[in-house]
Amino acid sequence: MHTLIEHVVKLTDHRDRDFLELTLSKSLLDLLPIGRIVIAKIVREEGEERWLEVARLDSKGGGRVLADPMRTDFQTLPKLDEDSDRCGCVRNRQRVEKIWVAPDGPRVNYVPLFSDVRGEDEGVIELHSDTALDAQSLQLLDQLCRIYRNMYSLLEFSDRDAMTGLLNRKSLNDAFYNTFFEEVGGTPTPAPAGSEPERRNRVPANYWLGSASIDNFKLISEKHGQTVVTEVLSLVARALKNTFRTYDRLYRFDGGHFGVLMHCPDEALVLAAFERLRMNVEKSTLSQVGRITLSCGFSSVLAEDSPNSLLQKTEVAMNFAQRSGGNKACSYQGLVQRGILVDRPV
Repeated sequence: MHTLIEHVVKLTDHRDRDFLELTLSKSLLDLLPIGRIVIAKIVREEGEERWLEVARLDSKGGGRVLADPMRTDFQTLPKLDEDSDRCGCVRNRQRVEKIWVAPDGPRVNYVPLFSDVRGEDEGVIELHSDTALDAQSLQLLDQLCRIYRNMYSLLEFSDRDAMTGLLNRKSLNDAFYNTFFEEVGGTPTPAPAGSEPERRNRVPANYWLGSASIDNFKLISEKHGQTVVTEVLSLVARALKNTFRTYDRLYRFDGGHFGVLMHCPDEALVLAAFERLRMNVEKSTLSQVGRITLSCGFSSVLAEDSPNSLLQKTEVAMNFAQRSGGNKACSYQGLVQRGILVDRPV
């Protein structure tokens, strides 16, 4: 058994939030008298909420860790109200203990993943044990959860755009390499700061990156000033969150330029998603500005792509949409197939 200090070092040694749940799960399994741990998060799509298990590990080995939430089939997930104990834990922000047989028998402790009210990443930690956890174990559980939450908040702050709360440009590089490349043996490794990792085994395809730019953003900024610009950016950020799934990655790159990294089986569905985004923004007007529109461009992720080359493809398609009058969505590959663009290495 590793010591508490060793596990604290592991929890605080990350620079990528995606690895924290796995490290926390292994720490709790190693340090507490439990047989199983499950971490489940709340995910949303079109106003519906369901449970997504990101980790399920057993003390005797086995279990699974969700490698990429973007590949999840939302309709196969259990609905939120199907587990009242999980719901009560998240709603009340406190530990819930469920006893299965007798006062000294098997039980499950539900602990909120976060102690504060959050718009995203809400969830629970389930600890399955044969008997009740003693005071020392509960204290240790609380300490590790606090360390996890503190680390998550620190990493989240570095990953987010301060104005909109969306992910920033730096986090796109991390997501790209974590999602599309693997170390030998299949363990994802984040890119070192300021460098690109060695290319390894390719992860399955059907991923897409899209760019969305506010039409006439420079004119809006010059005419109305920063207060109105902030309202416009917030409006687009809300539209992104309401249009795409919880586990799609939503970005603000700079100015009025936004992005989406998603998994989708075909181009038609990706186009439909960006059309919904465009229409959701268009119908949400501001009195000072009037109608706000977006021009969108997207591209599939190919084997030769890097974050920069992929982003440039989306911008080429997005710029074509703007030059064509704006307020439309275009596929980079679709424009190439129609002979409108020539596909050149970028």
